[in-house]
Amino acid sequence: MDIIKIRFSSDLGESGSEFEKNIKEMFHSISPMFTFSEHSWKPMMDIYETPDEIFILAEMAGVDKKDLELEINTKAVKIYGNRSGIPPVANARYCLAEIQHGPFDRILFLPSPIDTERVTATYTNGLLKIRMAKQKNTTQSIPIQDG
Repeated sequence: MDIIKIRFSSDLGESGSEFEKNIKEMFHSISPMFTFSEHSWKPMMDIYETPDEIFILAEMAGVDKKDLELEINTKAVKIYGNRSGIPPVANARYCLAEIQHGPFDRILFLPSPIDTERVTATYTNGLLKIRMAKQKNTTQSIPIQDG
């Protein structure tokens, strides 16, 4: 059985300012060639939930599992890694070059708190599947004492 590295964290603060993120998105929407080298691409992802679980499906063709990492806490998941570039073909003139490579990271805020003890992740054929059990809502009665 292969292992996917998962780190548990209490804070997954996003790197960079909101302004920096807006600038990156603006230039990336003009052309994928206008990307910043530190975060050159974003894998496509789906998040869906059932009454008991939350699922993330991430498309990462060409990413080696050894170059993929996860950090989780009860409220968010950070997925990051690196896709190696394919060396350009000598004496070739590219008519189209859209496949992005380099480092990536995504922070996904979850719709419900999860139980970090009940998380599984699998990686097959370029698809990362993360399955997380939701935290059970427990109500506790607190006695009120005289002051």
